[in-house]
Amino acid sequence: MKFGISYSTPHHGVDPGKLVAFARLAEECGFESLYVPEHVVLYPGAAIGPFELPPTLPYADPLDALTFVAAHTERILLGTGVLLLPYHHPVTLAKRLATIDVLSRGRMRLLTVGLGALPGEARAMGVDFAARGRRADEAIDVLRLLWAGGEDGVSHAGEFFDVDRLCSYPKPHGATTLPIHVGGSSRAAARRAGLRGDGFYPGGRLRPEEVAELWELARATAAGAGRDPDALEYTRFGAIDMPDGRVEELAAQGVTRLVVSPSTTEPDELCAFAERFRLRG
Repeated sequence: MKFGISYSTPHHGVDPGKLVAFARLAEECGFESLYVPEHVVLYPGAAIGPFELPPTLPYADPLDALTFVAAHTERILLGTGVLLLPYHHPVTLAKRLATIDVLSRGRMRLLTVGLGALPGEARAMGVDFAARGRRADEAIDVLRLLWAGGEDGVSHAGEFFDVDRLCSYPKPHGATTLPIHVGGSSRAAARRAGLRGDGFYPGGRLRPEEVAELWELARATAAGAGRDPDALEYTRFGAIDMPDGRVEELAAQGVTRLVVSPSTTEPDELCAFAERFRLRG
């Protein structure tokens, strides 16, 4: 089991010293990865289900924040949880992600993408809320095309993106692509993970039986598309105070990574977790 940790700027704030200290501590404690969430914009009345989001929540740009983290750490992998893919153009996004990966020497390897659940956010970005799933699917294809393409350029003519003989450099560090994990709580997200993803990260507001059903759907979709379902990574949320037996239980379900969300950035909570699960190598 691998263990990641989430730094929620809406909860912990955007003080640069605090972020750096947290990232360095997580790395020292043995966490594999650090995740940062995204919302591009909020507005009064924005809500996800019954939960209203205060419009003043300080969601930092996740890729800028991860670049900053990369400059102050050495080993910890960089993740998004989740990047709202429909609101990013794949041509510029391919460049940004490859650049972070190069500058971090191959640590931008846990990109997790989702669709977003706020119609007002989609309107602000000029995106048709109803079409954001198709837009995300096509964006994944274009990202991989650009990363793999050579000096003759690559072309794509689709519903949302039209590129002609484009060359995108630099390439990811020592690779021709970057892993793309799919996050979400819907059957469509599970199918997207099976068809296009390198991993699946289901949402946290699901009953255990619902999560199990989505994971099986992702695997079945991968197999039906001629992909190896065993190659899919399976990431789940984990509580910082989870009982010891919970890790073994999740591992038996096929989970390969747990991402915990600490209530504080103080060292005690992170160090205690690391000691309990022997994260330090």
